[in-house]
Amino acid sequence: EVQLVESGGALVPAGGSLMLSCATSGFSYDDYAVGWFRQAPGKEREGVACISSGHGDTYYADSAKGRFTISRDKAKNTVYLQMNRLKPEDTAVYYCTTDKNPDCGGDIEHWGQGALVTVSS
Repeated sequence: EVQLVESGGALVPAGGSLMLSCATSGFSYDDYAVGWFRQAPGKEREGVACISSGHGDTYYADSAKGRFTISRDKAKNTVYLQMNRLKPEDTAVYYCTTDKNPDCGGDIEHWGQGALVTVSS
């Protein structure tokens, strides 16, 4: 059974940093890409970052480029999202996902329960 458990959500001031973690189980990083989505109040869910299966190529939404970094630790079965220079518009529930498309093609199969990130102005 695939499980994705996010942690690290918090209230942070604008300009601050935060790292989200996604503890994964039930699948291999060689078979699935892993991504982060977010949903802000009143807005549609959007993809933020993704790390491909195998080589671990990374992809970012324009809003995340230069500020967010996705990484994974195979030994710990954990995927991270380091977020720097946070802005109030980054406030959202952040979800960890598995993607059946190895190159982060958006074929989302599993979702975590979400972690709330609130950025105060």
